[in-house]
Amino acid sequence: MRLDIDRVWAMPNKNTFSIPPIEKFILEELIPGLTIDPFANVSKIADVTNDLDPEYDTDYHLDALEFLKRFDTESVDTLLFDPPYTPRQLSECYTKLGRSVTFKDTDASFWSSIKDEAQRIIKPGGKVLSFGWNSQGIGKTRGFKLERVLLVCHGGQHNDTICVSERKVQSRL
Repeated sequence: MRLDIDRVWAMPNKNTFSIPPIEKFILEELIPGLTIDPFANVSKIADVTNDLDPEYDTDYHLDALEFLKRFDTESVDTLLFDPPYTPRQLSECYTKLGRSVTFKDTDASFWSSIKDEAQRIIKPGGKVLSFGWNSQGIGKTRGFKLERVLLVCHGGQHNDTICVSERKVQSRL
């Protein structure tokens, strides 16, 4: 499989999926079937949406891990994965909801648990589209193959957004 690396410029926006090149990336990478988004915010791209904040019009208002656990093994075709990437972003979200951030919320094992659930629920041949400041994605060790990377440069002192498309090639390792 060929790995495409594209670099485009776009203005930053806290609603990642509304940034034109990122929205285009998603629409090009989606595959037919069930699409879910555990960190939807205002996005309506996915068939089933979740956001911890009840202010957002989503199907569920659960912790992302609990949301992912609701799905049967190998039942999801595409997962949109755009979590808060820094303890500061997480803290802002939790503070708004009257919650405090604990070590558990920022520990690497928490994010590993979410990625393990993603591995469990994605069908073989399904995709995870990840967005953030690194290209780590779900990963080869969980049976995913990197297919495409889009680098969205926001200019100035803004971090780039790295968009990663991975396909699940194995059920169990």
